[in-house]
Amino acid sequence: MSHPSKADLDRHLAQLQHRLLPRPARLVGWLRRPSSRWLRFPLAIALIVGGVFSFLPILGLWMLPLGMILIAQDVAVLRRPVIRGLSWAERRMARWQHRHDHERHRDHDLHRAPRTHRIHRVTQKSELLSIK
Repeated sequence: MSHPSKADLDRHLAQLQHRLLPRPARLVGWLRRPSSRWLRFPLAIALIVGGVFSFLPILGLWMLPLGMILIAQDVAVLRRPVIRGLSWAERRMARWQHRHDHERHRDHDLHRAPRTHRIHRVTQKSELLSIK
């Protein structure tokens, strides 16, 4: 396996940035610029510390991976674990999205089916649940 490069991390971050709303996406874009390093590094450290103290009010565990992502921009040693984590999250998100779309289509078909068919499917579902 090749060593993860800054380009790999940039690709993942660009995909994440694309999914954000416009205002947060602009902030992330600004933080990713090389000229923002003076703010990115201390912000990453603050997020990591906030994630460690997530048991306190307002702070949360969400801060830890966000801080790791930001610091990986500048610390090459952290790129591999961050890229692996982002790849894992993207795969999980794609699986969740696929499952969600499949359930939505199935539910849509269920509502369009004749009433007797609907009752039969609900009965089948309840029988399956009672078997488990």
